[in-house]
Amino acid sequence: MKKRAIRNLALTAALAIATVPVFGRTDPAPTGDLADQVRHQLVMIPYYNVFDDLNYSVDNSTGVITLSGDVTRPVVKDDAERSVKHLPGVTKVINNIRVLPLSTFDNRIRMAAYRSIYGFGGLYRYGMGTQPSIHIIVDNGHVTLIGVVDNEADKNMANIRAN
Repeated sequence: MKKRAIRNLALTAALAIATVPVFGRTDPAPTGDLADQVRHQLVMIPYYNVFDDLNYSVDNSTGVITLSGDVTRPVVKDDAERSVKHLPGVTKVINNIRVLPLSTFDNRIRMAAYRSIYGFGGLYRYGMGTQPSIHIIVDNGHVTLIGVVDNEADKNMANIRAN
């Protein structure tokens, strides 16, 4: 029983460390310094983790930034808007980020999917470093994997492991 508790504690600590995001961009190809500044500000959000997904688009001509995605904590939604609102050249921030409903059932699914994907020998490398490649979004029991992998075999393996 103690081994299981220690293993769960170690996994929780690993999750707390390895939770910096990979951001998707919803516009074709944002260019210029404003998009880089937005990305930098979003990367610095303290509670953003592997169970969240943030996307953004930048209209350089008008200075409008559109934020979208799903997050597990309302503070991440607020921090995302607050962090990009003050950037030079930003005239308006449209915050379309959705806060996922609180659910202990979904939290159990998140942890099980994380263990299954990142604990697997062929996929653990996607969780290494500061930005995990595969984000696990759980909404009312429905699991969605978002991110980038090297090949189709890894994509299929991540889907199989999540199921």
